[in-house]
Amino acid sequence: MRAEKIKEAVRDGYAKIAKKESSCCATENFCCGSTDLAEDISKKIGYSEEDLKAVPEGANLGLGCGNPVALASLKEGETVLDLGSGAGFDCFLAADRVGTEGRIIGVDMTPEMLAKARENAEKGNYDNVEFRLGEIENLPLADNSVDVVISNCVINLSPKKARVFKEAFRVLKSGGRMMISDVVLLMELPDFIKDSVEAYIGCLSGAIMKDEYLKLIDAAGFQDVGILDETSFPIECMANDPTAKAIIADLKIPVEKAKEVAGSVTSIKVRGVKPR
Repeated sequence: MRAEKIKEAVRDGYAKIAKKESSCCATENFCCGSTDLAEDISKKIGYSEEDLKAVPEGANLGLGCGNPVALASLKEGETVLDLGSGAGFDCFLAADRVGTEGRIIGVDMTPEMLAKARENAEKGNYDNVEFRLGEIENLPLADNSVDVVISNCVINLSPKKARVFKEAFRVLKSGGRMMISDVVLLMELPDFIKDSVEAYIGCLSGAIMKDEYLKLIDAAGFQDVGILDETSFPIECMANDPTAKAIIADLKIPVEKAKEVAGSVTSIKVRGVKPR
């Protein structure tokens, strides 16, 4: 798929999620059996009950694959950038950690998501949070301007991942750190998944091999690159239903085959530091 086609498909897919035209989880026949699917997913991937209650209603769409805020060891007064901030869930959690002297910047390319995030920020009176329209491959931030970069299951959606890591490196201050959760592959996916737009929107077909992912971070200039945690992430629990539909329904794949594909996918939490 061409990069522009992918970008357009991802933007449209997440616009629908923001407008609630599409749900944020697989069907309740799978792993997400609670009445509040977004909360159920979030608990499974590392968010606490306290986290879920701390943010405005509507901020958590259940679109993540980990909890990068918990890993970031955020400090009072720091400036934090969230790549692909969605409705603002991680931004609001980060805002509570950096305090009134700190600053949170969320960047997202979907206008509908930005509108939702800004509405949530107003509801929660988050004066230290702002949201900017932009692409994570071309960040609307100055060089050396943030202390921490976080991201939650978003970089895999970019067809230009090397560029994303270079941009993250550019905007980080000397000694700044990147802490991200993302989906990577343990083995190559079959072509029918790679070529599926729906699977791309659902964080699957855009994922690359784990070793390749880490090499891209190294190549961008980061030091001390390492995986802090790795968790099996079944296809049925992917944090939006385009994936489940693409693999099980739209592509008419038997459930057993879908489980085989799921074994190729893992969620990792990665850190990297910009040298001083």
